[in-house]
Order: sequence, then C-alpha cells, then structure tokens
Amino acid sequence: MENKAYFSPAMFKFMRDLKKNNNREWFKANKTRYESDVRDPMLRFIADFAAPLRTISRHFVADPRPVGGSLFRIYRDTRFSKDKSPYKTMAAAHFRHEAGGDVHAPGFYFHLEPGEVVAGAGIWQPDPETLTKIRDAIAEHPEEWKRAISGKAFNAMCELWGEKLKRPPKGYDPAHPFLEDLKRKDFVAMASFTEAGACKPGFMERVADVYRAASPFAAFLTKAVGVRF
Repeated sequence: MENKAYFSPAMFKFMRDLKKNNNREWFKANKTRYESDVRDPMLRFIADFAAPLRTISRHFVADPRPVGGSLFRIYRDTRFSKDKSPYKTMAAAHFRHEAGGDVHAPGFYFHLEPGEVVAGAGIWQPDPETLTKIRDAIAEHPEEWKRAISGKAFNAMCELWGEKLKRPPKGYDPAHPFLEDLKRKDFVAMASFTEAGACKPGFMERVADVYRAASPFAAFLTKAVGVRF
C-alpha cells in the first residue's frame, strides 16, 4: 500500500475559497487550481486504492475515470434545490458494488471538506424495497446483526449515522432488541479524521482500516439485499 501523502492543505484552501466565491466566473478563473489541488489528487488516490480495496472485497470498484467513475462530480444538481450554488464545496468518492445500477447495494465512501473528513460504509437513503430487505434481515437474524455492529475495531472507529423514524416501522415487533436499528432510514457507518490527518502519509492505510473494520457491517447489508460481499 502506498505510504505517501495524496492530499495537501491546498485542497482545503481551494474549497474554502470556493465556498466564498461559489459562482461560475470564479470557478472558471480557478479551474486549474481545482484540477491540480483537488481533482487530480483524488483520482490518484482512487487509482491506488484499487489494490487495498480488493483485499477487503473483490466486489467493490475503485474507478479512477474523471467522469463516470468513483469521483463525485463537483457540479451540483440545482434543479430541485433552493440553493442555486453551482459547485460542491467538498471532494468525495464512492466505491460502488459491481452490481452497479442493478440493485441498490452498499458501498464504501470517503469525503473531504473543510472541517469534515470522513470515511465509511453502507447505504444512504435506500429505496423502500431495499430498506424493507435490510429491516427484515435485522428482524429475522438479530444475532448476525449484533455481530456485524459489535466488533471491537468497528466500535473503536465507526459510528452508525443517519436519519431514523420517530416511531417503530409498521409490521415489526415493537419489543425487538434492535428496534432502534429497525427505525433507521439510512444504514451508514462513519469514521472521522482531521484535515491534517488527511494530508499525512499513510492516510490511505487509515481509510482502508476503517473499511476493514466496517466490513462485517457491509457484508450483512450486501447479504440482506442479495449481492455478494
């Protein structure tokens, strides 16, 4: 695994500047900064992360293409948003399951933003069919779910994150031992880092460690939705 620094304070400086100047004119004038300080380091990280990702699971993809790969576009979709700012003020990548668009499958994710550097695994806002499959798996296999979320490394590094229902979902036992997890609308485990930590050599290994710690959780979710881990 590459023990080198991929990211620099210049990445976070660009994103802070973009937040203050989130318009097309400024971005056009600073596009070379975006490419050299944000996009290209992300693409190098994604390309090099393919090898450690295969040691975690061979069914997730690190795709370093600038468009259509693991890197999220910097351009915001503003069609249905009151916020018409054209650009995202963060950089992120999603290592998707090979099943792709065929199923709503879990993935691995990391996100770099001033004041918020995170890596994690899971499914964010699954469609109703997928959400039901996950809830059913938890309801029917509570011991497996307990093992998935009770590992020492998992609890040391990760925190379950996302929205919950206020009341128990219909059709599930309100006395179930994992009722609070059955209420979840997102099934995401996240670990946090500092900006300084993201800029140090060895950050890739630390991200891989998070994914390894979260792999029983991700494996439970992949099994629940019917794909291989």
